[in-house]
Amino acid sequence: MGNAEINKSCPYVKKCGACHIGERTYEEELAQKKQQVEAYVKKYCPVADMAGMYYPYHYRNKVHAVFGRIKDEVVAGTYEEGTHRIIPIKSCLIEDAQASKIIETVTDLIKSFKIWVYNEDTCRGLMRHILIRKGMSTKQIMVVLVTAGPEFPHKKNFVAKLREIHPEITTIVQNINDQNTTMVLGEKNKALYGNGYIEDVLCGLRFRISPSSFYQINSAQAQVLYKKAMQAAALTGTETVIDAYCGIGTIGMIMATKAKRVTGIELNNDAVRDAKENAKRNNIDNIRFVVGDATEYMTSMSENAEHADVLVLDPPRSGSTESFVKAAASIAPKKIVYISCNPETLGRDLEWFHKAGYRTVKAEGVDMFAFTNHTEAIVTMQRKDRR
Repeated sequence: MGNAEINKSCPYVKKCGACHIGERTYEEELAQKKQQVEAYVKKYCPVADMAGMYYPYHYRNKVHAVFGRIKDEVVAGTYEEGTHRIIPIKSCLIEDAQASKIIETVTDLIKSFKIWVYNEDTCRGLMRHILIRKGMSTKQIMVVLVTAGPEFPHKKNFVAKLREIHPEITTIVQNINDQNTTMVLGEKNKALYGNGYIEDVLCGLRFRISPSSFYQINSAQAQVLYKKAMQAAALTGTETVIDAYCGIGTIGMIMATKAKRVTGIELNNDAVRDAKENAKRNNIDNIRFVVGDATEYMTSMSENAEHADVLVLDPPRSGSTESFVKAAASIAPKKIVYISCNPETLGRDLEWFHKAGYRTVKAEGVDMFAFTNHTEAIVTMQRKDRR
């Protein structure tokens, strides 16, 4: 942490609800987040200080805004917490600053081109949302315009004008969401400019990012998180690694650079497709990805007398399951690296792991979402029969 003492205030904070800027200093927030982790983990091992951000502002590389009308004026912003009232936002302190400027430009272009914005109550209108994704390392920028139908009046002129004002934009995509849903993106994408995706580099690996791809929202802290996970795994090049809940395979691919072989397991077929593509893109041939349930896969490994040296898991906020923990213990990894985004479910899962024969040797926090209540932690476990 470096410039955290530069504490700013946000005019939207009490209405928007997306963050808590101004309610406490960043130093106070890091101390409170450490306490959140300690409340559930301290009984197993001490918790190191949170790894905070050098500059905890404008870190979100994925920015979304909804379009609407207030008194016949076209606005872009976010919904007021707990409602569907739009709070117009021109400059958000946790979102990428370039993205905020592009959203402002698109809002002005919607007005000047007289394009109807979508009305949720009547289900009429065209322009619904805007999504911007930025490769923080490559500086590539994707603009996704979400429309309620395939038509797009003055499309060529609209795109040309947007590119003229923002030549930094790498690609522009029209996403068609014709469903009456709270989901931002629909299933159809049409590239209006560029190739429809951007790329970014994380921990020396290159990743392709499409409109709906999962990618860590805070690139700088993601690198801190993954480096700590690598340190915890302490790979020597001889290990077999299981990456459970692997998503698009980011952690597994980073592990593969230091392991003998890695198997990533993920239920989401689209994520596995992205993972395979990214492994190919980075010429990583000692990793494979399996579409399936991690508990079933590891149970099958145990039945076939297969083992793994290291297990890495990064489950959703709901945490893991007791069945998963039993299956994990059955393949007898010497070391387990647990990445958690919810201290409460982490504490519950650690109890299961302890009953299954593992002890917690290290716990540390990484602040991925400054000025929010979200807390990330990495816990290292070893089998109790090892010293």
